[in-house]
Amino acid sequence: MEFRKAIESDVERIWEIIQQAQVQMRKLNSGQWQNGYPTPDNIANDIKNGYGYVLCNEGSVIAYGAIIFDGEPAYVAIDGKWLSEKPYVVVHRLAVADEAKQRGIATEFMHKTEELSRQNGIFSFRVDTNFDNHYMLKMLSNLGFSYCGEIKYDQGLRKAYEKIL
Repeated sequence: MEFRKAIESDVERIWEIIQQAQVQMRKLNSGQWQNGYPTPDNIANDIKNGYGYVLCNEGSVIAYGAIIFDGEPAYVAIDGKWLSEKPYVVVHRLAVADEAKQRGIATEFMHKTEELSRQNGIFSFRVDTNFDNHYMLKMLSNLGFSYCGEIKYDQGLRKAYEKIL
C-alpha cells in the first residue's frame, strides 16, 4: 500500500469516502459528522496546507486523513490532562472507503502516521472522537492510546486520547 500526501486530483475520491463515512455513522446512530462537517472546503484546505494524506491500494485511494503537526487549538482547554506537554501530531477526518472497511485500513493509516511523526521528531500522537464512534474508540484502545479527557468544539464534546511514541 502507498501512503502519500493527497493531491488536488484526489479530492473527488476523498469526498466520496467522507460521504460514505457519514452514511455509516448515521446508520449506526452516531452524531459525528451529521451536521455538515466535514465539507469539501475542509478537504481542499487540508490539501492546500499539506495536511491531507491518503492510503492507496493498487493506485486507488482507500483512506483519507488530515495529519497535522501545527497543533489543535481546542486541545489547549482539555477537561482532563494530556500525557505530555511535548509537540504532537494529530489526525482529523479519518475515513476509509466502504469497499476497504474491516481490513485494518484505518489501523494501517494510524501506523503510517506514527512513522511519519517519528521521522519528523515528534513523539506524541493525539486524537479526539465522538463519544459514540465505537469503531474509532475500539481502534484507539487497540493501538495503545490513553484516554485523557474531553475537548469542546462548536459541534460538541469529544473524547481526547494521546499515545507517547
